[in-house]
Amino acid sequence: MTIGNQSTDASGLGATILIIEDEPAIATAIAQRLTSEGWRTEVARDGLSGVDAAARVRPDAVVLDVMLPGIDGLEVCRRIQADHPVPVLMLTARDDETDMLIGLGVGADDYMTKPFSMRELVARLKALLRRVDRAAQASQAPESEALITVGDVVIDRAQRRVHRAGEEIHLTPTEFELLIMLASSPKTVQTREHLLAEVWDWVDASGTRTVDSHIKALRRKLGSDLIRTVHGVGYAFEPPQ
Repeated sequence: MTIGNQSTDASGLGATILIIEDEPAIATAIAQRLTSEGWRTEVARDGLSGVDAAARVRPDAVVLDVMLPGIDGLEVCRRIQADHPVPVLMLTARDDETDMLIGLGVGADDYMTKPFSMRELVARLKALLRRVDRAAQASQAPESEALITVGDVVIDRAQRRVHRAGEEIHLTPTEFELLIMLASSPKTVQTREHLLAEVWDWVDASGTRTVDSHIKALRRKLGSDLIRTVHGVGYAFEPPQ
């Protein structure tokens, strides 16, 4: 497959990962681990350098610390996504859902709290790259399969655009994939575990909070009346009649 500017195989080998982290020990450790996985790495130590590096390198994914000198990670994420949408995994020292929702709101796709496992970081990045690959395959689908219309919501898988009542809604890659999963089976309750497996490629239930946070982000952008919560189970896409 081809991700960003790089030619990679199905596991994402050869992808370029931009690491924007001001703590040298953490940045070096991440770069070494990702290099050992077969990825190219580029490191920036502050927010402005990170924005410049993203424009220059055109990475396939970004690992981005929230707390940075100069401009913070949230502003970095806004600028990167405005220039060239790319999967972003944010790192933070605070385990706060408000921070997570703000990060998702400015275009982050995933979120990890320090200290974190390098093994989990690699797994999350691989999942992000697989999502990009699925998106590329979907963009080549026949036109009859590319459009999903449910109520006043129209999802164009080929162009990766979403409209509600004629108004375009800008979603992150992960939000887009989550919406497709829900809208492809209207009124069908999908468990958090199933959504984790299909959208995030996670095989355990440790990330159910991530699902909940992305659902909140979708509701904030699309409206609170489209996705029904089934307490203790999961979610269903049910646009009003």
